[in-house]
Amino acid sequence: MSTVTQELIDRQPFAAHCGITLQAAAPEEVRGALAWRAELCTTYGTMHGGAIMTFGDTLGALCGFLNLPEGAATSTIESKTNFFRGVPEGEVTGVARPLHVGRTTIVVQTDITREGRRIAQVTQTQAVLTGR
Repeated sequence: MSTVTQELIDRQPFAAHCGITLQAAAPEEVRGALAWRAELCTTYGTMHGGAIMTFGDTLGALCGFLNLPEGAATSTIESKTNFFRGVPEGEVTGVARPLHVGRTTIVVQTDITREGRRIAQVTQTQAVLTGR
């Protein structure tokens, strides 16, 4: 992981605590991974939906951050997750891409997969916060 990519995770201690790693981070695309661990699971041994949502939210937030104008900040104002299948083992990967980058909002879609199969899709809207 590059120093710049590691710095983005270090800014989010919860993401680091969960074990999220980044492979690439640019305004047009953020890529990362989250490995299955027992402490991220439900009673039945599948990855908890909250862990998957945290992963998607983290990648999406980083993508939004990388698309901000200079001096602005961002805050998630809406997030929607669709789940398609469980994760009983292995690693999930995610790709976040901006769908809309505007003056007041940024919309990001994050596709989460395991072994090429879609696990979940997260779509979030982030407010662009400027120092007025």
